[in-house]
Amino acid sequence: MRSKSWRSDFPINWQDDDYVTRRQFISFLTLISGGLFLGTLLVGAREWWRRAFARRPPELRIAAIEELPVGGAKHFTFPTPDDRCLLLRLSPDRFVAYNQSCTHLACPVIYKPGAPMLHCPCHEGYFAVEDGRPLSGPPQRPLQRIALKARDGAVWATEVKNG
Repeated sequence: MRSKSWRSDFPINWQDDDYVTRRQFISFLTLISGGLFLGTLLVGAREWWRRAFARRPPELRIAAIEELPVGGAKHFTFPTPDDRCLLLRLSPDRFVAYNQSCTHLACPVIYKPGAPMLHCPCHEGYFAVEDGRPLSGPPQRPLQRIALKARDGAVWATEVKNG
């Protein structure tokens, strides 16, 4: 028969041990779940408030039309300095711009000049250059599109459009 030497190696003073009842455990679990739900609700409400009452950003001059060759790309930030975007010139008179964050996990998308798609190297996602729709990989939503305007020989960003 084995001796109970583990009791001397791992002594537990049962009088000092805190006993948790099922009722206390369920109360704690309910409190934590309620806090997480409330936090999620507040994040959603903040995002709704931001979108519903957001001021339209001022227009931003991105580049002169002759500065960007056909098939070329230029990085810029819009509407805030933290929002990285990509301007592409598809033809002599057609420009498109997208937010550079992948809609899957916000990795930056990359454009290779002349390629018909934007590539997200994190999880091998691909987006169409023409309209930003997902072509393959994990992304399910299209890239945010930046509305553009050609004025005074330059390309201007006017607003951010979802999808």
